[in-house]
Amino acid sequence: MSGSKRYDLVVVGGGTGGLLSALIAAGTGARVALLERDRTGGDCLWTGCVPSKSLIAAAGLAHRMRNADSVGLTPVEPVVDLARVMDRVWAAIHTIEPQDSPERLRAAGIDVLAATGEFTGPGRILAGEDELRFRSAIVATGSRPDVPPIPGLRNAEPLTSDTVWSLRELPDRLLVLGGGPIGCELAQAFGRLGSNVTLVETADELLLKEEPRARQLIAERLGAEGVDLRLGRRASQVRPAAREHDGGETRNELLLDGPAGTETVPFDRVLVATGRRPRTEGLGLERVGVEVGAGGAVTVDRRLRTTGRRIFAVGDVTGLLPFTHVAAHHARVATPNALFHTRTSVSETLPWVTFTDPEIGHVGLTEDEARSKWGERAIIAEHDYADLDRAITEGKAYGFAKLVADPHGRLIGATVAAPGGGEAIAELTAWVSRGEKIAALSRSVHAYPTLAEGPARADDEHLAARYSTPRMRAALRPVLATLRLLER
Repeated sequence: MSGSKRYDLVVVGGGTGGLLSALIAAGTGARVALLERDRTGGDCLWTGCVPSKSLIAAAGLAHRMRNADSVGLTPVEPVVDLARVMDRVWAAIHTIEPQDSPERLRAAGIDVLAATGEFTGPGRILAGEDELRFRSAIVATGSRPDVPPIPGLRNAEPLTSDTVWSLRELPDRLLVLGGGPIGCELAQAFGRLGSNVTLVETADELLLKEEPRARQLIAERLGAEGVDLRLGRRASQVRPAAREHDGGETRNELLLDGPAGTETVPFDRVLVATGRRPRTEGLGLERVGVEVGAGGAVTVDRRLRTTGRRIFAVGDVTGLLPFTHVAAHHARVATPNALFHTRTSVSETLPWVTFTDPEIGHVGLTEDEARSKWGERAIIAEHDYADLDRAITEGKAYGFAKLVADPHGRLIGATVAAPGGGEAIAELTAWVSRGEKIAALSRSVHAYPTLAEGPARADDEHLAARYSTPRMRAALRPVLATLRLLER
């Protein structure tokens, strides 16, 4: 073992949270080391956001080609060569890769070490054969797909969101396990590209964190596009197919336990999207007093401090919201706290987007959460995109925007489950984070015709309904009468 090097900050993990932590720290003049055992860029670049959104883009175009009659054109059945689609996916990855490269980090003055970090004691971590000393450390090791222990599943060579990008041929029958964001996004994408998709979810609904109306909307859209939804079913076994199904050969079949008894689902490939598990194995966290919960997540407080002295954690490894932008936010909070003993806390206003069609953008509280706190005093405003002019002109007149406010009218949550929902939620996140009143949204002028009008139209309808109540009309009646007299 070589002599110890000393750093102000050691970052373990080179995904979004780790990269930004290291870059912020280096920008202050701190001595920084980043440890990454695989490729810098993390899940977002290599197996998550970038490849999935690239695949969704191709699938979306294929869908529009089939449905060109929605804008008066002749529909065309696309010729899908999955190898070419995946080549384009990887081209997008490699275009973005230099932003996260070791060369960029080293140019910023960061020591990048190809090693798995293992804490050996307070202020010490082993990187390969080198022991590093640090004033502070940030754990940013991310998460990995969690494959459930279903008998026979491993023998079926299951795909995950980490490995699906190696496919070169489109599966004829694709089984998706899990009805969360990843499962729904990829089920819709592969269905649009031409696979016969079956999606299995143990719960009775998809996307349980979303507004109930948004869950129902996505279920209806997936069903209308031909995805076979098996909700409220538990996968009990995977076994080799003993016979042909529907006149075609198939490799395996899944046994499901459901309300009507046992069901059999034939499939060629299975994609597991049943959740992710924080990566904490082999880090030696127990040697430095860092508590890890039953699910494998590192325990942190509002400042992202762990229970270990001068050790912080960011991103998926914390078990908090597992999104790239949340990991980046964590980095902006944890890095100054780690270096300079600041007392910054994580924001309570963190949006997310599910990239189905329609997209679901969400921030803050849902209607049910607001009702459980304030009952009927909670303020709810909605607008259907079936009546939104730009959605009509685009041939995408479906979905809705919902605003949630407390009894004082302060905006505390929003959901936009509609075309462009992911873009629309950015404005609403700013409104929620500033504690703006719901009535102020419609006073902010939105260009016409745009999809961004949807949330403002929800506010318009809320105000119109508010002024049209019998009580309000009775209160305004003498005011209007007086004004009429004065104008004679």
